[in-house]
Order: sequence, then C-alpha cells, then structure tokens
Amino acid sequence: MEMSLTTPGLLFPAISLLLLAYTNRFVVLANVIRQLSSINDSECPSLVERQIKSLRRRLSLIKGMQIFGVLSFMLCTLSMLSLFLNWILTGSILFGASLALLVVSLFYSLYEVHISTQAINIELEKIES
Repeated sequence: MEMSLTTPGLLFPAISLLLLAYTNRFVVLANVIRQLSSINDSECPSLVERQIKSLRRRLSLIKGMQIFGVLSFMLCTLSMLSLFLNWILTGSILFGASLALLVVSLFYSLYEVHISTQAINIELEKIES
C-alpha cells in the first residue's frame, strides 16, 4: 500500500477542530475557576476543596490533550512534507506516530470528560444540601 500526500492531509481539518474544541474547554474551565474564586462559599468547604482538586486535574488533562494534539498536528505536517519530498517510509512512520499521538490526546479528552462529570455531581451535592 502506497501513501499519497492526501492521506495525512485528511487529518488536518479533524486535528484543527479538535484543538479548537480543546481550547474551548480550557476557556470554559478558566471561567469556572474565575467564578469560583469570586464566590465566598464557607458553608461547604469540603465541596469547594473537592471542586478545586477536580479543577486542577482537569487543567492538567486539558494541557496534556493540547500538547498531544499539537504534537500530532506537527507530525502530520512533517509527514506531508516527507511524502512531498518522496520519502515514503519516513512519511508513513511520521503519519503513524501522528495517529498514535492523536489517540493519546483523545484518551486524555475522554478522561477529562469523566472528571468533568464528577465535578457536576459535586455541584449537585451542593444543591441537595
């Protein structure tokens, strides 16, 4: 099977949209942190502590998502360059590495969604009490 220049080119829109979604998640999380810091919530300090812990973990995960997404994008670009220069083996290896990093980024995203759901449950506990 021979790879053409268009094969890694197919990933460009997908990775770009994914990075946009990751940036959006970061912006939303930053706004939540700003709102949380402006609220004086002395009634439920344990819930606030759990929220802060969750927010820190989510920030770390979003950072990882973005790092692996950007690295995937860079390797995809290098793969296209290699294929353009007719370095088929190098281009194929870089494309495979790009896909692997994209999968890692998606696993980070999946875990961040899981933690986000837990954070919403913390808010629900606060409402119930």
